[in-house]
Amino acid sequence: MKFTQALDIRSLFKVTTRERFDRITPICLLMLMTFGVFFIYSAQMATGRGQWQQQLVWIAGGMGIYLAVSLLDYRLWLRWSHWVYLASMVLLVLVLIPGLGSTRMGARRWLDFGAVSFQPSESAKLAVLVMTAATLTGAKIGTVRDSLQTLVKLALAAGIPMLLIIAEPDLGTALVIAPMVFAMLYVSNLSTRFFGVAVGVFALGVGVIALDTWRYASFLEANHLSPTSDRGAYESHSFLPILHDYQRNRVLAFVAPDKIDPMGIGWNQRQSLISVGSGGFTGKGWTEGTQAKLGYLPRAIAHNDFIFSVIAEEKGFLGSITVIGLFGVVLWNGIRIAGLARDRFGALLALGVTVLMAVHVFVNIAMTVGLVPVTGIPLPFISYGGTFVLSCCLLQGLVQSVYRYRRDF
Repeated sequence: MKFTQALDIRSLFKVTTRERFDRITPICLLMLMTFGVFFIYSAQMATGRGQWQQQLVWIAGGMGIYLAVSLLDYRLWLRWSHWVYLASMVLLVLVLIPGLGSTRMGARRWLDFGAVSFQPSESAKLAVLVMTAATLTGAKIGTVRDSLQTLVKLALAAGIPMLLIIAEPDLGTALVIAPMVFAMLYVSNLSTRFFGVAVGVFALGVGVIALDTWRYASFLEANHLSPTSDRGAYESHSFLPILHDYQRNRVLAFVAPDKIDPMGIGWNQRQSLISVGSGGFTGKGWTEGTQAKLGYLPRAIAHNDFIFSVIAEEKGFLGSITVIGLFGVVLWNGIRIAGLARDRFGALLALGVTVLMAVHVFVNIAMTVGLVPVTGIPLPFISYGGTFVLSCCLLQGLVQSVYRYRRDF
């Protein structure tokens, strides 16, 4: 039966003797989530907060979602792709409406349902993934001219949610979508000229941001303004309105720390570097780290965006390389499963999820060791966060489904 044909609902949960279940990824994910619970506890031990217990609840829910999605034939998502995308766009619009979206730390990114909050940007990743895979499955890709109609569709499919996410604002989450889409286009044999142009556009964008940041620094200096107390002062003068002053501060703290208060804007990354560097080879021991315990690494971020810093301080190089190694196995296995997929849609799904996870892992760890500016991107399966944990488990469940249903039964 071809994957584009209608599915018998009874066959979606069909189990046969030829069916297999990949054990490599689930074992690694459980180990990573265990790391997360232990170090969330350690990061917040001084506060007495029980968010590690809440993380256990999220993990239980995430593993349930992982199992349910892995049991579903992944071809079902091909039929649902437009509905998944539409629902996600509705949620992204709702979160921007005052009174519906919940504002925290200056960003409107959450929809509150009583005691539970939901972050629509996480569902947008799934929506773009499924829509891109579905579009490329039924398209003929070759030269840029022959692929123009498909490229326009994908530009709209990825561009609309990215703009809505940027409007929250959440630039970091928006930016992780682009590499996923480009990777899926690359394996679809799109002309290399397209990627050459894309690299040129990316370089131009970096140059524009650099120029904007330089002008921002000059504006602050000329007007004797503080980047911490006068946020928003430059935004009305900028030629790049999609950037906010706090985002410019992050870039400036990374490229020119001498031009900005390192005890203010650059504090988080500076303390993260101290955490990572002080861990040595074996670390100070679990719960013995001082940066988060004493509040130098702010407790508001130590258990989520900067959880890797806590691991590095308390378990040193050995603990850090163990975490990186587990992620490496998960990513390698994702690429392997993409190669085993029986059709184009399954291969694209597995590849898209793997690239998305790789970007999250690289950017988060690079942020904690000072290789990239602070972006607010969490570490999959380890950082605290309900919607993010559930989203990551759902995405990996798709990869498991591709593995399980890689043959006709």
